[in-house]
Amino acid sequence: MRFSNTLLLLILCFLVITWTVRSVPPQLPVQCDQTGCTVSNTYGVWPDRTNCKAAKVAYPTTEEELIKAVAYASEHNLKVKTVTKFSSTIAKLACPSGSDAMLISTSKYNSVIEIEPERLTIKADSGVSLRELIDKVEAAGFSIRMSPYWEGVSIGGLISTGSHGSSWSGRGGSVHDHVVGINLVVPATSSEGYAKVVSIEEGRDDELLNAVKVSLGVLGVISKVKLSIEKAIKRSITNTAVYRYDHRSPDDVSGNGVNDFIGFQSNAILISKGVRALEKALETSKSENGKCKTADATLAYKKLTGKGLKNNGLFFTGYPVIGTQGKLQSSGSCLYSSSFRIDLSCSWDPRYNGLSFYETTAIFPVSRFRDFFLDVKKLRDLKPERFCGIDIYNGILIRFIKGSKAYLGQTEDSVVIDFNYYRADDALTPRLIQDVMEEMEQMAFVKDGAKPHWGKNRKVQKYGPNFDKFLEVKNKLDPKMMFSSEWSDEILFGRESSKYDGCALEGNCVCSEDRHCSPSKGYFCRQGLVYTQARVCRFSSAQV
Repeated sequence: MRFSNTLLLLILCFLVITWTVRSVPPQLPVQCDQTGCTVSNTYGVWPDRTNCKAAKVAYPTTEEELIKAVAYASEHNLKVKTVTKFSSTIAKLACPSGSDAMLISTSKYNSVIEIEPERLTIKADSGVSLRELIDKVEAAGFSIRMSPYWEGVSIGGLISTGSHGSSWSGRGGSVHDHVVGINLVVPATSSEGYAKVVSIEEGRDDELLNAVKVSLGVLGVISKVKLSIEKAIKRSITNTAVYRYDHRSPDDVSGNGVNDFIGFQSNAILISKGVRALEKALETSKSENGKCKTADATLAYKKLTGKGLKNNGLFFTGYPVIGTQGKLQSSGSCLYSSSFRIDLSCSWDPRYNGLSFYETTAIFPVSRFRDFFLDVKKLRDLKPERFCGIDIYNGILIRFIKGSKAYLGQTEDSVVIDFNYYRADDALTPRLIQDVMEEMEQMAFVKDGAKPHWGKNRKVQKYGPNFDKFLEVKNKLDPKMMFSSEWSDEILFGRESSKYDGCALEGNCVCSEDRHCSPSKGYFCRQGLVYTQARVCRFSSAQV
């Protein structure tokens, strides 16, 4: 298949990234019928592609109702998982153990947002969305110092998974390090009513707080979160060919800039399907050249549109883009419903067979990042076109987070990389650059000591020096392991599942035999090209 004419690609990418009207909201993650409930993530498929079942779901609206839900599960010895309105996680953190388990959704637990101006804090129900929280704080003349770039998260969900922005200053780039208090609902004895609220405050309960603020949902159900805030601030953003300069701006500098990141904008459903069809065709034909031309077109239009930054709230006219913290720190316009544009959605909405991808995030100690960076350059230089697949998405995004006291957080100042890449429609179809992504992952997590992002990565075990302290709190708050599951046990305790044919193709194992790849399609288990201790699935036309 030839892809010599890039005009069609340019037009296609232009259509993909220029829709800015609001669209059909994502589907709810929990669907129930007379046989029980199924929980999914926003992408509609878990890493191992199995369904997550539960017997029932509770929708508390107050802390009292939340206590009753946990008490019911505790009294009846049910396994429990918390699921948010958005379920924006790749990892199976919301999947309970067994089909007789119970789900507790925080989607309707979002009515309380209380600002304490004199203490510079805000307290919110755990189901409050990030956008609701930002807007409330900004309206009162304050700002939340740090948040992730994607606003389709709840406050309870984002701190549980260690979500972050980028900063080494102040409390740093991780949102959980701005947490100063948490209410956690945990199982209790029968004399205590089978459930109770544990109120945790910074400076008084630091050992508990350090465990709970990045807990993966295995300690209990977060009820309320208290964050530090500050007086309202402005930001100034400038992108160069390589760097994004993101600074505080003086308050008296004018600007009404908005961040409406193009990857989070509404897309025409037909266009999303078309882009997916194009990428599948490039994968099937093994056209690295076609991927590179698609990447070139995508990057050109991202540059033209400022990646979705808008100087006046409507259009991008050039750098710098100056605006309030609340309008520039997070985005996600495809989340919001419209009564008349049912032809638009988030590009990855599984109901419409649009984009399907994985996201890998690795968190490196500063001292270890240079080695990884140099190894990736060596791998790229062997055949640069093999990296075009990640440029179709966002390339390799580099951010910075400060050392954290959270037991499952990073213990020292760190560099964070993110990269997205194509995911096939079924578990046994290899990717075109299968071995490149696998070698990069093993460089990061095995060779160079990186830790995973708990909400994004596939199966990666990485405990850290404070893991035993976390387990002490786990045993204290959840002695019956009510909030544990097979997936969390594999991640936290290293209980590796058995290997099977094709298990390496989607990161459910590291290959040690050819059958863990796809020999019938020409993919065999081989050593890495730069990191030779890596074991990756590589295509070999000579052996097909």
